[in-house]
Amino acid sequence: MELKAWLRPEWETPPYEGWVNVEGRVIFWDEESLGLALLRFGERATVDEHPGANDTLVACLEGSGFTSVGGETAPFAAGQLVTWPKGVPHRLWTEGSTMLTLMVERPGL
Repeated sequence: MELKAWLRPEWETPPYEGWVNVEGRVIFWDEESLGLALLRFGERATVDEHPGANDTLVACLEGSGFTSVGGETAPFAAGQLVTWPKGVPHRLWTEGSTMLTLMVERPGL
């Protein structure tokens, strides 16, 4: 049995331009197989619209906000999942609420 610490166990501000009021914790990242990260959104937070390099599944764990995928926008709340296909522009944001999400990426596909 091998126990490891999370890759980035503390909440950090992601170093991406266009991300506002968002903090992240990378649980696990392997370029060949799987990426897991928690993102915590404050009020009026945003991950700017961009196409992703990988298929990504996003689960809203707490709170609520909004997501857009390929120009289609929808409310996004605790208990819901959204898939962002590779190469399709997507966005995630809050207005007057906060939100906690789990992002799962499959880089090797």
